[in-house]
Parts: sequence; C-alpha cells; structure tokens
Amino acid sequence: MSRLSAFNSPLLLGFDHFERVLDRISKTSAEGYPPYNIEQTGENGLRITLAVAGFAMDDLTVALEDNQLVIRGRQNEDEAGRIFIHRGIAARQFQRAFVLAEGIEVDGAGLDNGLLHIDLIRRVPEPRIRTIPIQGGGRASAPAQTITVSTEAEESAKSQARTGHQREV
Repeated sequence: MSRLSAFNSPLLLGFDHFERVLDRISKTSAEGYPPYNIEQTGENGLRITLAVAGFAMDDLTVALEDNQLVIRGRQNEDEAGRIFIHRGIAARQFQRAFVLAEGIEVDGAGLDNGLLHIDLIRRVPEPRIRTIPIQGGGRASAPAQTITVSTEAEESAKSQARTGHQREV
C-alpha cells in the first residue's frame, strides 16, 4: 500500500528530505523525561531549557548529528554504601533530540541550577539574485534571452529607490 505524501506535488521540487525528517520525528519516543521548555529569546533567537537536576556537566553531552541537536545524560553510578528508603529523584539516562531547520545554529550551552540552557540562533541568509541565460532551441539566429529572478523584498527595495521613500523597520 502506498502512502499519501504532502510533498508529492510536481510543484515541490527537492522537498523529499522533509518527508524523511517528518518520519524521523514521528518515530521518536514520546517520553517526557527530562522535561524541557523552548522559548523565543529575540527576533532570531531560541533557547531550549532542560531540567536536569542531579546531573553534573560531566554527565551531559550536547552534540549536532546531521541536522539534529542531541542531548544525552548519563549519571555515574556512585551508590556504593548508599541505602535509599525512597528514591523519587530520577537518575536514569536520557537522550532528547530536536530536529533543527536549515539555518539554525547552536550558539552555546550552559548549566545553571539544574537547568541546561542551549541557545540557538537563526542565521538569515542574504537574498541572492541570479540571472539564468535562456539558450535558443538549436536555431543559430536566435539570440539568447535572460530572465532575472528576484525576491519580493528586492522588488520592494527597487520600488522605494525609484520613489525616494524608505520604509521604517
């Protein structure tokens, strides 16, 4: 049985990797340990905060694997001679993964009062304009024509330059 995909339109070229990412996300466990927050820290900034009480810096790793941010925690078993009457503080190992979009980069990580903070930043690429030459269809007398491809922001800037008005941002 074939699966219906949202990315099977002939107008969406090169988006097959999004389908693989969605499959990977759906297969990740729905376990809620450790709990985490994701907050917006600025126009292009995000912060992931994981509650990792009881974990030291040496017990945690933060890594980028392809386009995934993977956080792992494993506490050293130092329980020799300790007898627990009740053990309610989770000390199990964990792995939490976040799929990062293209252009999202890890800016840094820090551990403070049992909270692991990972700062992310979205690098906004400069718009590119490229002129694509159109070749004639085999006729020697047909001159090559060009088409200029530009973004909406660039068209707006050109319009502002012609009229002499600038828009406040």
